Parts: sequence; structure tokens; C-alpha cells
Amino acid sequence: MLPAGVSVVIPVYRSARILPRLVERLEPVLAASAGGHELLLVDDASPDESWRVIRELARERPWIRGIHLMRNYGQHGALLCGIRRARYALTATMDDDLQHPPEELPKLLAELERGYDVVYGAPEAEQHGLLRDLASRATKYALRSAMGTQPALRVSALRVFRTEIREAFAQYSSPHVSVDVLLSWGTTRFGSLVVRHDPRSQGQSGYTFLKLMSHALNMLTGFSTKPLQLAILTGILFTVFGFAVLVYVLVSYLVEGGSEPGFPFLASVIALFSGAQMFALGIIGEYLARIHFRTMTRPSYSVRETTEVGLEAASTQESV
Repeated sequence: MLPAGVSVVIPVYRSARILPRLVERLEPVLAASAGGHELLLVDDASPDESWRVIRELARERPWIRGIHLMRNYGQHGALLCGIRRARYALTATMDDDLQHPPEELPKLLAELERGYDVVYGAPEAEQHGLLRDLASRATKYALRSAMGTQPALRVSALRVFRTEIREAFAQYSSPHVSVDVLLSWGTTRFGSLVVRHDPRSQGQSGYTFLKLMSHALNMLTGFSTKPLQLAILTGILFTVFGFAVLVYVLVSYLVEGGSEPGFPFLASVIALFSGAQMFALGIIGEYLARIHFRTMTRPSYSVRETTEVGLEAASTQESV
């Protein structure tokens, strides 16, 4: 039995040459796997000809809808925009570089019918360099902390979920977006399935080591209180250490009848305490910065135009 309908959301960046091939492979898969289907291509202010290609594809195929963002908001901001415009009961997301084979989507849709609300298409192994793989693992551990679920270690940009979950984050508005964390606001029924992931069709990933680490920091400070708890634990440990040093100095004074002359020892202790204080202040500062950005009400995304006649939206009409 075919699913009632599937909306596929794909953020687009520097993929003008790949999009026609992606659509050609996706079209027969969706026709065979879903009772109704649509493809939402969200152009994240790509500097190449991606928007022109999207417009042509949408003109030739009515089941394709294009959305052009005002500026580059990042992959998750673009995903959030597409997810909020999905029309069908199920939503699937994937990358635009054909690393996620469209032919694997039916497996995830079938797995979703086993009672899950979200199913990730996890790769058999990471296909990046050492530093990128380490950064990816760090990001997943940060994501697990923010989501509070073990399946976060198996997350992937290839995912399917029940569209109704988006109601849990319907009012969310922030420049820092993590779709996976937002999905965890609406359900705890996560699943994953190992599927084939292919090498990039062309170019290089925009997620560098530094960008991945920045994304991990954003998730930790934007969606979790674990860093603050770490700061508290650090403060407690150094307080205990300072008390132990005080006891040592007092005992030495009483037993030996004199003060401890070790200036290097005292200087090291002061340096340790100063470092702990700066560490805790830095974490608190990150949270204050997040609060500052939230109070500025910066949008998660802003739409310039769409391919749907009569529904073109300027930034003043849709900034979320």
C-alpha cells in the first residue's frame, strides 16, 4: 500500500548542474512509492544559476515547487522553510549533491510504518577525511546532548518524518536552527536504517571542520544546558581543590611551625582558579549572546520569491 503522500524538501546551494539529474532519478521513485508527491527545492541564495534551473524545472513539472531565500541562511534554515510549506502527510529531506540516492527513500518510508515518527538514513561509514569525521562525531555527540536521545548518533540529512511533528516548533524563530533538535520537541520515536550513501557528484561539501564545530557549539549553547552544568561542575571541583590546598597549608603551618614558602605553588593555584573562572564566564557569555540574538528577533529565513503564481513572498511578507 502506498503512503498517502510525500513532500521531499531539498536545500539547494551551488547545484545548478546536478539538479536536472537529481530530479530525473527522484521522479520515478516518488511515482512508485507515494500516492501523491511534491518536491520543494529551497534555493539558499546560491551564487550560481541554481534558481534559474529551479524555475525551469518547476515550469516543466507541476509537482516541483521552488523557493528562493533572500540570503544564505544555512542548510537547516532552508530546511525549516521547506518543511513549513510541505503539503503531504510525510516529509523527506535529502542533500542536493546525490550523496543520498533517491532510490533509498522507499526503504525509509517502509521503516517509518513500523511505528516511528522519524527515521534517519544512516551511512555505513563516514566518507570524509579524518578531521571532518572527528568534527562530524563531535557534532553528533552535541546533538545527542541537545536532543536527549541515543539515536542522535545515527542522524543524517537523509530523513523521513511525519509532517504533523512540525506543529511542535510552529512558533520557533531564531537564526540558530537545528532541524533534528526541533523534531525531538515533537516526538521521541526515532529510528534509523543503514542505507547506501554515494560519493559527492561534484564539488566539495560546504561543511568544513570549523563549520561543523561551530554548528556543534550552536547546538550545545542554543538547545542544551549541559555547558552550564559543566561550568557548575568545574566550579565545584576547583572549590574542593582550593579547600584541600587550604587544609594542606594549615596543617603544614601547625606541624612545621612556619608558613609554606612555595611561591610557584601558589602562583599555579591562582592560575588554575583564574582559568576555571574564565572558562565558566565564557560559557555564560555564550548563553547571553544567544539570549541577545533571540531578543533581536532575527528570522530563521526570509523568502524572496517562489515559483507558485500569486504566492511570491517578499521578506516583509514572510520572515520567520
